[in-house]
Amino acid sequence: MDKKTRSHKGEGHRKRLREKFLDSGLDGFHDYEVIELLLTLATPRKDCKDAAKAALKKFKTFQGVIQATPKSLCEVEGIGPKNLFGLKLIKAASERYLKKRLIHKDPLNNSKELFEYLYHRLRDQQRECFDAVFLDAKNRVLSLETLFEGTLTSSSVYPREVILAALDHHAAALIFTHNHPSGDPKPSGEDVAVTRRLVFACRSIDITVHEHIIIGDNCYFSFADEGYIARMNREYEQLRR
Repeated sequence: MDKKTRSHKGEGHRKRLREKFLDSGLDGFHDYEVIELLLTLATPRKDCKDAAKAALKKFKTFQGVIQATPKSLCEVEGIGPKNLFGLKLIKAASERYLKKRLIHKDPLNNSKELFEYLYHRLRDQQRECFDAVFLDAKNRVLSLETLFEGTLTSSSVYPREVILAALDHHAAALIFTHNHPSGDPKPSGEDVAVTRRLVFACRSIDITVHEHIIIGDNCYFSFADEGYIARMNREYEQLRR
């Protein structure tokens, strides 16, 4: 048999995985099998089961594998710069899909879709990321952007930059969100101070802040639901009198 056409270890298994997916989606798949399937996208002539299991062992969870950096993925035997393509593609494609579902919709009436996007995007980030959702006068999503990264303090989140971004998008309202890598979404004193400064700054140019959501591990904290946003707006009104 010619070397180029010789079957590789697991070729029949790979075919069965693909047929199983086409027949019934990912129902019944183990996490390592999903990872294996993604690795095969850029690994035409090599079995990927062992690499998939090794990746899952190293990063503990499926989402841990998907969120891992290319450098750390390449430390897993059987994964290199080329065949990690599928792992990175699925994450980027999922984020785009969830983001596109929100564009031109009212997230205040589609809160589930908003949370799905924000949670998918932020839950496994190792650094704090501060995002803004820009809304038009009818509260439809215009755009979503990461504005700041790193530890968030009142001195590292700049209201001026938020205002400039809002004006650039012609936004009438905003929703803020950031993650807590610790997994605990309870707001710190700095989180409250940052939110207050942003609410006041936006109110000064007639931009409404509807919400600030902190994403944790399978949970979140809503500044609006807990009454913080309403209280901050009352404080602003009192100072204006």
